[in-house]
Amino acid sequence: MKRLCAAAASAASLMLGLAWSACAPSHDPPVADAGFDVDAADAASAPLAWTPVLENLDGALLSIWGTSERDVWAVGGPLGNSGFDALVVHYDGSTWKQLPAGGTSTFWWVHGTSASDLWMVGEKGRITHWDGSRFEERASGTTATLFGVWAATPDDAWAVGGVPDQPTAPNDVLLHWDGTSWKPEALPETNKAALFKVWGASKDDIYVVGEAGILWHRTSGAWNREARGVAKGRLTTVSGCSASDLIVVGGRDLLTGDGTGTWKRSDALLVNDLNGVACAPPGAPPRDYGHAVIVGGGSLKLRLVGSAWENDFGSKPFDDLHGAWVDPTGAFWGVGGKFNETARPGVSRQGVIARFGSGTVTSALTR
Repeated sequence: MKRLCAAAASAASLMLGLAWSACAPSHDPPVADAGFDVDAADAASAPLAWTPVLENLDGALLSIWGTSERDVWAVGGPLGNSGFDALVVHYDGSTWKQLPAGGTSTFWWVHGTSASDLWMVGEKGRITHWDGSRFEERASGTTATLFGVWAATPDDAWAVGGVPDQPTAPNDVLLHWDGTSWKPEALPETNKAALFKVWGASKDDIYVVGEAGILWHRTSGAWNREARGVAKGRLTTVSGCSASDLIVVGGRDLLTGDGTGTWKRSDALLVNDLNGVACAPPGAPPRDYGHAVIVGGGSLKLRLVGSAWENDFGSKPFDDLHGAWVDPTGAFWGVGGKFNETARPGVSRQGVIARFGSGTVTSALTR
C-alpha cells in the first residue's frame, strides 16, 4: 500500500505541478468528538475529507479562531461591495449564529485570550472588542487596514497593518494594547511596506510578517529583522507549532524557522498562492492526518503529516481560502470566499467555512 501511495503521489505531483503527496493517508477512524454528531454506521470506515460547513454567506470570511471546538469565531465582510455589513459568525458547539457587529468595514483577523476577550481588526483602522456579551469599538489612531491581531494576555496584544503596494500611504503599522489603549510602536527601520500578520509563541517571542519578505522577531523587548533575502515576495501569515517550529507563508513562499533566526525556503513548486497557515495548539491530540494546515487560492489545502505536506487540492470547497485554524481536538478549519474579485455593489462575496476532522458540524445558521 505504501508503494502504491508513493506512486500515486508521484503521478499527481506531475499532473498538478506540486512536489507533495496527493495520496490520502490512512486516517484514524472518526471518533465522537464531544459536541459533534457522528454516524455510527460509518465511523469505522468513512475516510476523512474537507467538508463545507457554511457556504454562500454575504461577505467573504478571512479569519477563523476559537477558544475551543465549541467556541469558534469567523470574521470578514463585503470588502467594498456596498449593501452588506461586516460579517461575524459564531459557533457554540451546536449552532451557528451571525452576530451584528455593525458597520461596513470588513474584518481581516480575529484572536483573543478567552471567550470574553476577543479582538477583531480590519479596514480603516477598525478595532473591535468582544467582551462576551457585546461589541465595542476601540480607537486605533490609524486609517490603514489592520490585517492581523494577536493577544498574549488581556493587557498585552498586538495589531499590524498598512496599505499594500502604496509606499507613500500609512505603512509599517505596528500597534500595542497595554490594557488601556492601543498605541503605535516604532520598528528599528522603516520599509514603507504593509504588515500582514502577527503571531507569538509567548508574550516575549513574537513574529510579524509583511510585504517585500519582511519578517520581524521580538525577543527581550527588542525587534530584529530576520530572513533577509530568504523570502521572494510578500509574506501573509505566520504561525508556529512551537517556539522552535515556525511556518510562514505568502504567495509562492513557504518558509520554516527554528526560533534561532535561521529560516529556510521550500523549493516545492507551488501553482497557487499560499494565504493562511495554522498549527495544532499545545495539548491537541496527535492525529495521523496531520498537525498543521495551509490554505490558499483555487481551493489549495495542504496538511503537514510528519515532515511531508499532503495535498488536498481540488477537494471541496472549490473556493479561494484565506485563513486557517486548528482547534484543540486537532481538526482543521479554513475560511474564504470571493475575496479576490473587484468590488461590485450588491454582489455577495459567497463566504465559506470548511472543516477537516472526525465528526460533523451543523450547517444551520441563525441571524
